[in-house]
Parts: sequence; C-alpha cells; structure tokens
Amino acid sequence: MEEVEVEVASPGDGRPDALALTLPEDEPTPQVDDARLGERLRRLADDGELKGELGKSCVLHLDSGSGPRRVVVAGVGKRAEVDADAIRTAASAVARRLGSVGGTLAWQLDELLPLSSDEQARAVVEGAVLGSYSPARWKSEPQTRKPIDKIVLYGAEDGGAETARRAARVGKWVNWARDLANSPPNELTPADLAASAAELAGPNLQVSVLGPAEIESLGMGALSAVGRASANGPRLIVLRYEPADPRGDVVLGLVGKAITFDAGGISLKPALKMYDMKGDMAGGAAVIAGSAAVAELELPVRILTVVAAAENLVSGNSFRPGDILRAANGKTIEITNTDAEGRLVLADAMWYARREGATHLLDVATLTGAMEVALGDLYAGMFANDEAWRDDILAAAKASGDHTWPFPLHRRYRRYVDSTYADLKNSSELQQGSPVLAAEFLREFAGEGAWAHIDMAGPGFLERSRGDYYTQRGGTGYGVRLIVELARRIAS
Repeated sequence: MEEVEVEVASPGDGRPDALALTLPEDEPTPQVDDARLGERLRRLADDGELKGELGKSCVLHLDSGSGPRRVVVAGVGKRAEVDADAIRTAASAVARRLGSVGGTLAWQLDELLPLSSDEQARAVVEGAVLGSYSPARWKSEPQTRKPIDKIVLYGAEDGGAETARRAARVGKWVNWARDLANSPPNELTPADLAASAAELAGPNLQVSVLGPAEIESLGMGALSAVGRASANGPRLIVLRYEPADPRGDVVLGLVGKAITFDAGGISLKPALKMYDMKGDMAGGAAVIAGSAAVAELELPVRILTVVAAAENLVSGNSFRPGDILRAANGKTIEITNTDAEGRLVLADAMWYARREGATHLLDVATLTGAMEVALGDLYAGMFANDEAWRDDILAAAKASGDHTWPFPLHRRYRRYVDSTYADLKNSSELQQGSPVLAAEFLREFAGEGAWAHIDMAGPGFLERSRGDYYTQRGGTGYGVRLIVELARRIAS
C-alpha cells in the first residue's frame, strides 16, 4: 500500500504540479498575493467559471516558471458554514480534477475559515486520499489516473504536519478496507479474509485464525450454523495489539461482522442488488484495518479484535427457520429468519472477545436495512449500554468524520425477541424498530462491562456516489477513522 507523503512549507516554496486555493461561495475570488494571478482569477470569476459552491472546481493553467503550472480553485460553500466535511469534499474534487496529472499538490490553508489549521490540514489529506480512490482494480485495461503522491500544506502550524501525516496513514488503511469490501466473493471467502489479516502480523500485532472445527469445539453454535451451508467454512479471526507501554487498564475489544457473501440463507434475499452483498463484511474489514492503523501509529492502548467471517448460503446443510441454536455463552436462539444472520455471528464473537479480556466492547456491522432507511448513507446508528462509553464513541465519530447518531435501548424492547421455545429469537415478525431489536438481541451476548453497537448498513457500502468525498459506489472503509480516533482518545 502506498502512502501519500505530506510536508508543511511556506507559501511559494517549491514547484508543485498544482496549487489549490479554496473559494467560499459568498466571495468572488480567492485571496492571493500575486497580482497577475489575482487578475486572471478575477477574469475567470467575471466569466462565471469560478464557483464557490461546495464540490465545484476550476483549473487555471499558468505559464511555465518557478511556480506551479496549475492552480485549482475549489469551492467550499458559505464561509460561515465550512466544516471538516466541506474541506474533505473540496480536496476530493481537486484530487479528481488532477486525476490525469497526479504528482505534488500544494494546498493553501485559509486562516479565516472557521476551522483551525490542524483541522484543515487533516481534512485536506483525508479528502485527497479518500476522494482519489478507485474501485476499478479488476478492470483488464490499465487505469490512466495518476495518484497524488505528495501534499504540501501552505500555512499549517508546526503541529499540523504530524496531524496530516497521521491522516495520510489512516487514509491508506481506510482504502485498504475499501478494497476488501469491494472484492468479489469468489476472491474473498472467509479463509481469504483470514489470510489478508494474517499478512498484517508484526512485532506488536499478533494474528490467529480459528477454523470450523475449532469454532465448533468452543461451542459457537451460532457462527457455526451460519457458515455451514457453504463449502467455504467460517473463520474466527483474532488480532491482538500489545503496545510497548500501554496506558491504563482498558482493553479495547473490536468485533466485526464479516459475512463475505450473504444470500440470506433459506430466507433468500431478492435477486435485485444481491451482488452488493459482497459488502456485508465491511464491518469486519473496518475493525481489521482500524487495528492495523493503530498498530502502525503505535498508539499506547491495548486492542483485541475479533472478526466472525462466514458465507450465508443455501444448501442441504443450511440452518433453517425453526432451528434452535446454542450460542457460546449458553443461551439458546430460535431461528425465525436465516437472513438475520449478522447478529448470530456477532453473538459468538462478542463472547470470545470478553473471554479473552476485552473491557470495553465496540461491534461494527452492516446489520439492518432499516437503519439505512432511517439515516441514509451518511450516518450510522449506535446503541450502547453505558452512557460514558457512548459519549466517548460519539466524540470520536464527530472528530473523525465517520458520522454516528445515538439510538435508544430500553428493556421493554426485549419482549419483541422473546421466544416461546428458546431463550430468545433472532428476529421479529413485527415491522417495527428492527435496528433496536437487533441491538437488544446483541445485548444478551455483550457480557459484563461497557458495550456499544454500530449499525453502519448505510455508510458502510454505498449504492451510489454520496456527493461529497465519497464519489464511488461500494465500500467506504467506514469505521477505520473512528476506531483510530477512539484509540487515540483512550490513550491520551
């Protein structure tokens, strides 16, 4: 994986391939010191080519000399409303505009924007790295796009360089997770996902994999049942990050759902868009990539990551509606819908994470279509059994750009997953509150201690461009930035 190089310099230093200037919607032209450049920008504005609307961009080609050969003006919307997402979107637009050029991009930070230079620097790098991602790696014809390999930040403070470099590293891992989510299911089986995780092992990151026999021997009846219809058996992928000098007693337990393909089992999904069910492992990809990013950054917080990987298919060995499964924690589950399989594999994975010492749990999953109906493709929904833990995650989500919105848990919801025959059932026939019912189901397996559940069905895998810095359909790597930010805050 290639990482974008980041530097901080004084305006005018070097000769970048392009210089980016931001333009608020309520101003005619960017503010520049060069009179000749200012005059040319004014002419473009008079001609209606310069637009400060968010996501708009315009390229001005300059005569060869000691400065940049191109100036890209990027719209950021109304100045008072500019936030980190606006800068990410503008940087993404610039990166796409320079797709056939690549090279070095210099970005002039704007001290009058309602964001600190550190916040701008981070957002510029994230937007450029994530916005230039291409999911077309399987095309037979070589791609003509050229990546931006260096970003020079003009006007950043000393601390901005480290902030921006960290953003570049994290962005690299976000795109790695996107590659996994976009991988075709014939290339990414549970065993293949485990192999990809195993390649990340290093001095401070241990990776182990449990196969079907070991999963059964541990009494993981839920994970085992979901994966048994496929010739590609289930895997439990475990990553342990042990920093040299951890701070505090927190062991952050990250649990990911990784259904590498979800046909729905006997409760078969509709054919329309079933091909996108290769992305049902996006939560698992996020926690693996997030763990690897934390390890690379050497943040001083212990992490235990558990990923339940399986294919949910149909065969003579499929688990059935009406079956009663016994999960690893001893609870019995009546199966009323085999397409409610994500909560089943998470149940056993959370038990394992607690058994191995996780003090604070966060599970990440593309779990319910109803959450996507509620929040669309921008926000994930979150449920938590501990207010302080919930607030920590929400703060990390806001700072990282992986947007999350809190939803309620209440003991009265529990009755909707009561079963006549078993301890609980895995779905309700009522067309009400399915995300919260899934969360109440998961709470039965979260064990003692703080736990939170993020349902990222909407922002985890896009059906279309989101109109911001995520311009490609498919995996987004949602959760990677949130995990790194959460770990950084725990360690501080």
